Amino acid sequence: MSDNKDKKAEEKLNKQEEDSSKVVDKQEVKEDEPTTEQLLAEEKDRFLRLFAEFENYKKRTAKERLELFKTANRELMSALLPVLDDFDRALAEIKKSDDDDHFKGVKLIADKFKKTLEQKGLTKMKVKSGDAFDADRHQAITQIPAPSKKLKGKIIDVTEQGYTLGDTIIRFPKVVVGN
Repeated sequence: MSDNKDKKAEEKLNKQEEDSSKVVDKQEVKEDEPTTEQLLAEEKDRFLRLFAEFENYKKRTAKERLELFKTANRELMSALLPVLDDFDRALAEIKKSDDDDHFKGVKLIADKFKKTLEQKGLTKMKVKSGDAFDADRHQAITQIPAPSKKLKGKIIDVTEQGYTLGDTIIRFPKVVVGN
């Protein structure tokens, strides 16, 4: 009978171990599955990241659109610069003659043309003799011996004006540099 009791006690013990292992398995399964709070936190994080990404996209496209508007006239302005140069040459030649009425008429048209281009964002670069030569902002067409030591490595003469459209240089000033 003692054998019988031992067997029953052993069976009971085995059954308890099986039940406890099932409980442990259920707990492991529960630990592997994310809770509602975890799921909610993950979705909230995804939403915030997506929202931030969209805000960055909006800012980037607005900046690109603004830049496009600023430089949309670049080709047209580049094509009109030789006409502007011709006006300057014409004014210089007419000024040499004694015809003041002719000079005033051409000057009026040239000023109106320049004002219209300036309203569209075109600005003349300020370059004069004696300024330091900067290869990033000037185009050297030739080098000549400097008339004085002060002008060595500096701009001696400006042969063609440079222009910017917004912050972009659309034509570099052509200069003569002292050597």
